Amino acid sequence: MNRRLAIITGASRGLGAALAEQLLQPGTVMLCLSRQPHPTLAQQAAQAQVQLEEWPRDLSNSLAVADEVERWLRAFDAQRFDQALLINNAGVIPTVGAVTGCSNAELSAALRVGLEATVLLTASFLRSTVAWRADRRVLNISSGLGRHAIAGSALYCGVKASMDHFSRAVALDEAHREASGGQAAARIVSLAPSVVDTDMQQQLRSADPGGFPARGNFERLHASGQLVSAEATAAKILAYLQRPDFGSEPLADIRLI
Repeated sequence: MNRRLAIITGASRGLGAALAEQLLQPGTVMLCLSRQPHPTLAQQAAQAQVQLEEWPRDLSNSLAVADEVERWLRAFDAQRFDQALLINNAGVIPTVGAVTGCSNAELSAALRVGLEATVLLTASFLRSTVAWRADRRVLNISSGLGRHAIAGSALYCGVKASMDHFSRAVALDEAHREASGGQAAARIVSLAPSVVDTDMQQQLRSADPGGFPARGNFERLHASGQLVSAEATAAKILAYLQRPDFGSEPLADIRLI
């Protein structure tokens, strides 16, 4: 019988792909939501005896995706899993620079993928699994930019700051529900994963310094070898996700744990 369920967004490349690959353990049912499938994850899942579903979905259409995920979750027996995980990893950086240099459509899409999808998927996950016996955990992949604003990345900074505060409030909701006689609270954490060597970093290093004065900082991090691989970061994140004290603090930074 399968004992763990995991849902991951943005699982086709970068940190999300590394997280998905490392979660391929026997006894896992996994759902990956990305614009396109991971190139080799299905083969790896078959070898690991993991039940994998990859849904090619655009998370800017987050309402439809969240409703679909909720229907999928409600089809499972409440006693089936020991653990249920939701990892909200997907995010988009619009054109780097002042928000005035981005179209409203671009800003809206980035906001929907980075924040609205996180909110709706979290709500759908918690609502659908409230009666499950499983240990339920939600991990929102945040960023240091949500805690330290920089010029040229206002939308991304705002999305991640909102994700942090949303996670704080949902953790309070879950604690209040449990204290009021409900079933065990889900644990939720918004985690800054340090500076990871992904396509997003390349985007920042390639930005016009006229609209992104911090470009030199990111170039120096890359040149000095301070970027951490997606694989190493994923391993540390997943180790933290399994810790018994996960969720004791709703905000965390992988460099400090």
